[in-house]
Amino acid sequence: MATNIEMPKLSDTMTEGTVVKWHKQVGDEIEIGDIVADIETDKATMEMEAFDEGTITEIKVQEGEKAAIGSVLAVLDGDDGGSSSEASAESDEPKAEEKPAAQPEEKQAEPAAEAKKDTEDKKDTKETSPAPASAEAADGSRLKISPLARKVAADLGVDPSGIEGTGPGGRIVRADVEAAAKSGDAAGSGDKPSKQASAAAGLAAAAKAKSAAPAAAPQAVQPTTTDEDQVIELSSMRRVIASRLLQSKQTIPHFYLHTEVDAAPLMALRKQINAQAEQTHGNKYSVNDFVLKATINAAQAVPGVNASFTGDSIVQFAHVGLAVAISVDDGLVTPVIKQAETKSLLQISREVKDLAVRSRDKKLKPNEFDGGTITVSNLGAWGVESFDAIVNPPQSLIVSVGAIVEKPVVKDGQVVPGLRMNLGVSCDHRVVDGALGAQFLAEVKKLIEAPALMLV
Repeated sequence: MATNIEMPKLSDTMTEGTVVKWHKQVGDEIEIGDIVADIETDKATMEMEAFDEGTITEIKVQEGEKAAIGSVLAVLDGDDGGSSSEASAESDEPKAEEKPAAQPEEKQAEPAAEAKKDTEDKKDTKETSPAPASAEAADGSRLKISPLARKVAADLGVDPSGIEGTGPGGRIVRADVEAAAKSGDAAGSGDKPSKQASAAAGLAAAAKAKSAAPAAAPQAVQPTTTDEDQVIELSSMRRVIASRLLQSKQTIPHFYLHTEVDAAPLMALRKQINAQAEQTHGNKYSVNDFVLKATINAAQAVPGVNASFTGDSIVQFAHVGLAVAISVDDGLVTPVIKQAETKSLLQISREVKDLAVRSRDKKLKPNEFDGGTITVSNLGAWGVESFDAIVNPPQSLIVSVGAIVEKPVVKDGQVVPGLRMNLGVSCDHRVVDGALGAQFLAEVKKLIEAPALMLV
C-alpha cells in the first residue's frame, strides 16, 4: 500500500519548507526513524524522520525546491512490494498456473488461497528478512526492484542484477524474476551463463582495465573571475528573518538604553572558577555564561520586563525563557533555555554550549525554539563594543553585549587601567517604560560588577 511522505510542520511559524538534501533515493528501503531528508524551515535546517517503512518509489519535490506544509514530498510503498501502479501492472500480468474459467467453484476458492499465501509470504518477509541477491545492477547503478521481487529472487536463487525489469521505470517485478528462473536466463539459476551475466562480466572487465590504465596527467584548472553582480535567492530562514525584523521595527516602538560596566571583578572570578573547574567537572565558563545568568537573575528581580504585549493586555511570564542569539551559516537562530531561573551557572553553561553546537550542526528540534521571554545577543567575540539590537517579538526586551576592552578609567581621582564592557537594552515601550528598563539594566550591571552574588 502506497504511503505519502508529506512536508511536516517543524516550527510554530512554519508555512513552507525547502528540501535541502535527500538522504534516501528512489528504490531505497527505509525503516521508521530513518533520516529521510534535511528540511530548511523559517528557523533552521532540520532532519526529517520516517514515520512509515517501505521503499521509496517516487520523489516529487527535488533538492532545492520549496513545498507547503502537508504537500507530498515522496511516495513510499509498504511491505506488499511496489506502488499502486506497479501492483496494478503485476496483477494484470497472466499467471502461469491460472485455473481455467470453466470451474467456478475452484475459481472462488483460488483468491482465498492466494490471499493466504500472500499473507504468509509477507510474514516470512518481516520475520526472516532475507538478504537481497544483489544491491546493484550489472552496470553498477542502483538496482530497481520491488521488495516482493527481491524476496522471490532470493527464494529461487536468481541473481536479479541481470534481469531487465518491465515494471514502471524499468523496475524489476515478481513476474520478471519468475520468468528468468523458468528460462534460466539469469546468473545463479543454472550452469549456463546468461546474456546479462556475460554483459555484466564484460562491463566489469572493462572497468578493471580502465582502473589499471595509467591516469592521464591532470590539467591545470584556470580560476574564473566575473565582474557581474550576484543575485542570491533568499532562503526560507532569511526570508522569515527579514519579515519578522521588519514587522518588529514597524510595529514595536523601540527605545534604547546603554551603560558601561566594570568587567574586572567578573574576569577575576571567572579565572578562579575555571582553574577549579579543570580539576572537577571540566566545564570552562565563558564571559557570556555570566551575562546570561545575570540577565536571568535581573529578570526575576524586575519581572515587569519579562512580559509580552498582546494588544489589549500585557502577559507577565511566570518563568524566564532565555533565548540566546546564535550565529549560523544562513542567519541567526534563538534557541531557548526553558525555566532558566531554576538552573545553576553550570547548567546554563553546559546547555548553551550544547545548543550552540547543535544549532550549527542543524540538529535542534522545533520545540527548542519555543517559549522565549527575553533574549541576549552578544557580539563581543567580533570586537563590537556597542550596538542596538532589535526586539525579538513577541518579547519586550533584548540585551546587547559588547566586547570587554582595556581602557583608562578614573578611580578615586586617579587614572588607572580598567576592563570595561558596554551593555545595552532595546525595549518595547508599550510594555517597558524608561524607568523600568533602566532599573533592569542597573540590576544586570550590579550582578556583573559583583559576580559572586550570582553564585548564592
